[in-house]
Amino acid sequence: MKTKKVLSLILSASLAVGILSGCGSASKAASTGTAKKVTVNIFQFKVEFKDAFEAATKAYEAKHSNVKINVTTVGGGEDYSAALKAKFNSGDEPDVFNIGGPSDLQTWKAKLADLTDTNSAKNALDGTLQGASLDGKVYGLPYNVEGYGIIYNKELLKKAGIDTTSINTFDKLTEAVKTLDSKKKELGIQAVFAFPCKETWVTGLHTSNAFFSPEFDGDVMKAFNSKTVTFKYGDALKAMIDLQNKYSVQPTASLDYSSQVEKLFSTGKVAMIQQGNWVAPTIDGIDKDFAENGIGILPYPVKGYKEDCYPMGVPNYWAVNVTKSADVQKTAKDFLDWLYTSDEGKKIVSEQFKFIPAYKGYSTDSVKEPLGKTILAAANAGKTYGWVFPGYPNGWGMDKFGADVQLYVSGKLTWDKLVANEEKAWADARK
Repeated sequence: MKTKKVLSLILSASLAVGILSGCGSASKAASTGTAKKVTVNIFQFKVEFKDAFEAATKAYEAKHSNVKINVTTVGGGEDYSAALKAKFNSGDEPDVFNIGGPSDLQTWKAKLADLTDTNSAKNALDGTLQGASLDGKVYGLPYNVEGYGIIYNKELLKKAGIDTTSINTFDKLTEAVKTLDSKKKELGIQAVFAFPCKETWVTGLHTSNAFFSPEFDGDVMKAFNSKTVTFKYGDALKAMIDLQNKYSVQPTASLDYSSQVEKLFSTGKVAMIQQGNWVAPTIDGIDKDFAENGIGILPYPVKGYKEDCYPMGVPNYWAVNVTKSADVQKTAKDFLDWLYTSDEGKKIVSEQFKFIPAYKGYSTDSVKEPLGKTILAAANAGKTYGWVFPGYPNGWGMDKFGADVQLYVSGKLTWDKLVANEEKAWADARK
């Protein structure tokens, strides 16, 4: 089960296959196979596409009169993993929920239905199922493929005289940040960054991932099977955290996702944020013109490794609860197949969700928004590196690393102590 080091190459090749074999032959939405009313309760984490996803369920219901789909979304400033555990412990188990990769696969194995024979699994891009597969069976269907970097306000950087095409190293990013900081008053910004350290998924998963990916060769299973973490690129990680923290709206330890994306970046009060193409629907809902024409995304530089590339991977997987009735399981699978492999569903995925698809059968120009287009172009050029955070020990990224970053940026914990804490927590979890 060795992953491809560069998902981008897989994506490029698979999309090409999709053009030849996909669009006209994608399966139609399957019948639920039952005339009685079936209700499917979905418990999902992605707040950015909540409204669009709920609209998609209504579109499905309109074509399947015996199906009712209820959606509960927990994410953003809330801990989905903790909420999911609480949901199961309450006895009110969801029919469809999310798992993040091999660690979650182990945690929830007894609750996971085999999805190997779904049309979605059969059409998933090569390499995208690895984080949710075990012993040759598929237990999760990928949401999409995502990438992240430094999202920037085009107008502000242009006013500051910054050529974004030249920012392809950490040192050049630092230089641009200092230039922006020196011109805050004339640009009308509060700070260069909004660094949301309250969101431990940002720091504990995405920030850390960029610097642990090279340690594990971009292979999520190497991370999952490793007994230790060594902070091989720890100096570069510290430098990135320090840069964002120093030039950010303060206090970063209490800055959340909503404040970062909606209140500060989308309103032009900061020039840059660390985020990914998943924020496109949120920005679009606030300022459509800004979302379509006013933003770009820079690489996420790892000094000493890859400085002109983007981290890219599968953010999460759809899982179906195997303890539910056969009717509910089949209806859930049919809905997911409709969403990702029917003509109507593919249009929703591309145009409404604004996803980079993780499945064959989508044309290479299906991604319309600028962030996704940049990530996809980088993938096709081999300018990406893999996500390994789904292979972290359970809770290590958010509950340990992310929590300690909050203390570090607040001056309550030294960097050396943070490193020692995380190395020990990882080793203890893998004993």
